[in-house]
Amino acid sequence: MTTLRQPVEIQFQEELEALRASDTLPRPPRWQLSPQAVATYLLGGDAGGKTITAKYVGSRRLIETAIATLATDRALLLLGVPGTAKSWVSEHLAAAISGDSSLIVQGTAGTPEEALRYSWNYALLLAKGPSEAAIVASPMLRGMRDGKLVRIEELTRIPADVQDTLITILSEKLLPVPELDIAIRAEKGFTVIATANNRDKGVNELSSALKRRFNTVVLPSPATLEEEVGIVQMRVAQLGHALELPELPPALDEIRRVVTIFRELREGVTLDGKTKLKQSSGTLSTAEAISVVSHGWAMAAHFGDGTARAADLAPGVAGAIVKDPVQDAQVLKEYLETVIKEREGWKDWYRAARERV
Repeated sequence: MTTLRQPVEIQFQEELEALRASDTLPRPPRWQLSPQAVATYLLGGDAGGKTITAKYVGSRRLIETAIATLATDRALLLLGVPGTAKSWVSEHLAAAISGDSSLIVQGTAGTPEEALRYSWNYALLLAKGPSEAAIVASPMLRGMRDGKLVRIEELTRIPADVQDTLITILSEKLLPVPELDIAIRAEKGFTVIATANNRDKGVNELSSALKRRFNTVVLPSPATLEEEVGIVQMRVAQLGHALELPELPPALDEIRRVVTIFRELREGVTLDGKTKLKQSSGTLSTAEAISVVSHGWAMAAHFGDGTARAADLAPGVAGAIVKDPVQDAQVLKEYLETVIKEREGWKDWYRAARERV
């Protein structure tokens, strides 16, 4: 039986093993790799003749700053708008540093305090009373006991009173268990990496006390069209391989057109700066572009002629843009009529997208 999505430490096991075998630099306690080797794993390079693929396309200094933070006793907060690879980077950092990316707390409006602390096995609790054996460890507690990196996704979606549970954990490196009159102390190697953005609804601002416990690294959107095209192309190829989609001819031109549409509607101006545009209420992030192109790949493979074309990609693009059926539909219509219709070589996109609105 095969799983739909392997942990990245399994997907990239050969690369991690090659880095471990060739890594002779000092490693912080319980780290699987040295900080320099972790940077190579994220940014790409060579390890003993093995090519290490880039997992993140962007500023080396940002990644080095993030890794250096995790090598200290400070927690790391990756901040950025949706789709800037915050979760992707945190997952790979956990895999490279701890060899385990599974210790994760997903932040939602309903995340309880127990998700950051512990809960109880009530059968044992009723039979034998409070004891360490009756504690059900959260990912946070397991990370503290094992000296591993713990990931918190969408920290600002967690209610403020639950967020503040982290203050003692991050500052004192211990987790009190008042029912047993004990405190569980973190082993060396434990740290926290959290992600957050302030573009989504339902955001709970971090308290000043909690902000001080984090070093913040802001991951920016891709700076150029070509950089974003490269990211989408790389991630779509990885997803297609993982999902075992049928092989298709390269679709770089169509990827570039999807990214162009997203960038122009995201920034409210055409790439040449000549025409101002109304902006969609959606984020139109790089992550959404990856999803749209992957969907187009599946459409072309299973319902098209085996080549990704505008007709395969346009439904996904329209779905990403039109979040509000009134406001965003008008944004898309105006964009099609004022930009796409007049753009040389885009008639197929105009016809395909026009059918969707």
